Amino acid sequence: MLYDAADNPGSLTPDALCAAYEQQLHDVITDVGVDTVTEETDVDAKTIETLSNIDPDTDTPVIPDLRTEDAAAILAVHQTRPDAESVIFELRDHLLMSMTTTVVDVDIIASNVDLDLSGQEVQQALEGRAAMTLAQLAAIQQFLAERNNQ
Repeated sequence: MLYDAADNPGSLTPDALCAAYEQQLHDVITDVGVDTVTEETDVDAKTIETLSNIDPDTDTPVIPDLRTEDAAAILAVHQTRPDAESVIFELRDHLLMSMTTTVVDVDIIASNVDLDLSGQEVQQALEGRAAMTLAQLAAIQQFLAERNNQ
């Protein structure tokens, strides 16, 4: 569900983690087909096509500005996955629990990740009041996982 795309996210760079999210999306698109994902989501067909053609051996994301809501919609097309809303809720819950375990707040995240976001903007993204991209998710998750590993 995005947050589980890599076994040890704290050991990766944010770009490598973002590429792992994209690989997870690629796998769903490969399993169910480009046409099915295009028909069952509001995600741009070009985006779906791009994700279907990514190189599985790369650590460079191809669509880092893809919104997590769109990624969740793609994941939800697979019959073994929950609906998109549940994917997003589970993702937010995972991030908030990581913040609690790591004992950090949104200002600490904002000052330690290279996102050019304020603490308030990080909070809005985590709460779903502002869109979060895969690149933002990767930077936040990587930072939290790395801090949790210390």
